[in-house]
Amino acid sequence: MLLRLLTSAAAAVLGAQLVKIISRLVYRRLYSPFRYMPGPPNPSLIYGNFQRLSQAQYGPTFKFHTLLSATQLYTIDTVALHHIVNSGDIYQRSPVVRVNMTQLLGRGLLAVEDDEHTKLRKIMSPAFGITQIRELTRLFVDKSLELCDVWARQTSDESGWTRIEVAGDLKRTTLDIIGLAGFDYEFNALKGDKNNELDAAFKQLFLNRNARKFTVAMLRARFPLLRKILPAPKRIVGARRRMDGIGMQLLQDAKAAISSGEKDTDTGRRDLLSLLVKANMSAEITESQRLNDAVVVAQLPTFFVAGHETTSTATAWALYALSQHPGVQDKLRAELLTMGTESPSLDALNALPYLEKFVREVMRVHSPVVFTNRMAMKDDVIPLGTPYTDTRGVQHDSIAVTKGQSFWVPVAGVNRDPRIWGADATEFKPDRWDAVPDAASAMPGIYANLFTFLGGPHNCIGWRFSLAEMKSLIYTLVRNFEFQLAVAPDEICTSKTAVQRPMLVAEPEKGMQLPMLVRRVQA
Repeated sequence: MLLRLLTSAAAAVLGAQLVKIISRLVYRRLYSPFRYMPGPPNPSLIYGNFQRLSQAQYGPTFKFHTLLSATQLYTIDTVALHHIVNSGDIYQRSPVVRVNMTQLLGRGLLAVEDDEHTKLRKIMSPAFGITQIRELTRLFVDKSLELCDVWARQTSDESGWTRIEVAGDLKRTTLDIIGLAGFDYEFNALKGDKNNELDAAFKQLFLNRNARKFTVAMLRARFPLLRKILPAPKRIVGARRRMDGIGMQLLQDAKAAISSGEKDTDTGRRDLLSLLVKANMSAEITESQRLNDAVVVAQLPTFFVAGHETTSTATAWALYALSQHPGVQDKLRAELLTMGTESPSLDALNALPYLEKFVREVMRVHSPVVFTNRMAMKDDVIPLGTPYTDTRGVQHDSIAVTKGQSFWVPVAGVNRDPRIWGADATEFKPDRWDAVPDAASAMPGIYANLFTFLGGPHNCIGWRFSLAEMKSLIYTLVRNFEFQLAVAPDEICTSKTAVQRPMLVAEPEKGMQLPMLVRRVQA
């Protein structure tokens, strides 16, 4: 009897929620301020028309629909994007994104906003400063050389080509790097350790979800009631519990090492966690600004996500670009071989002009993060550099938005916008950086007239870390090996996710893959 009553009550509440959703959809269709904004037709009230995005057809600013036909605005207008990314008090990650981030990562930097975000950034920023990255570059190069040793053993015939799935090895390399650089932890992924408890927990968190599981996760995040009825998956709860336990032990070890003076050395191997702990213990930090242990531990998964997969993905695309442009590969290798050392400093890497141009072009054409999301926390008016014309023929030079309006921030779309980069915007040309178009100066990004690392108060805190790690890998690998694609280019596709991973068209279920033919550099 009690179970029947509870079931009826739950059904009644869900029914009320459904009526509320339908009412909102009808209201938006009839009275939305964006009902006349151009955009693709919406064939599904449930799934929207996300797959029909077409900037070329609808212009730089238009609307589209996502799950449950929620209206999202899409713009690559740099004036609008500058306003959005620099108004961190107004435009923030949506509650749905924050709920999902918190479930996966805890209350790390990627999951918080407002004063909590400001406090975390203030304490964490020194760990990602240029001085620290200079010291970490030694580790980046050492691990890159270790990867070279792995490939050298596979390419024992110096004159022949060997097929290697490079994406997996790059992920293992960056995993080892973030373990040591992030929290002084040995994953030993390049050595083939497959029984690492922390690595296993991370993999459980980010297992590929099918469409049904993804939809359920989004609905749980969207409706608080469903989070009470539908518990979080056991694999996520268990993985988070194991991660938090290991993280707390790493934190206590870091505190003990700092107290004993062990971490305060001149070796340059101070990890990000130790620097965060040291900053948090500083006398200059007030008690109200100090982070408790749970918040510090919550940053470890953030370090892992931000410092691991995106860099390995970007480096995989760099090798892909080299395989498709042999002249670029030869020119880059010639520059790198002028260096008389296998272990360059960060300043030496940054002084190589063609390497810099090449990395910039990789980050422009193959930005690892394709898009991000923002939501208006209050009413606002967004200026436009390029007015849009609505379906009635009326021109608009701004967008009046109301609280709760979501925005699709198309990182890759801005980086490849022909209005900024010209008719050849989608082509890979490192030498374009010899004469950067004037229009690129309006890009609201933190690095090199690109939007790859965003801008404003939510810019990527680890952008220097990522670039130094990527340059170290490219420097070491290209000096020692030549690269060709092992399959036809049309057999490679990109994942339909926020992180643009290379995959095989025939094996999308296997995730990121990039098979290449590799051989040692010929004398």
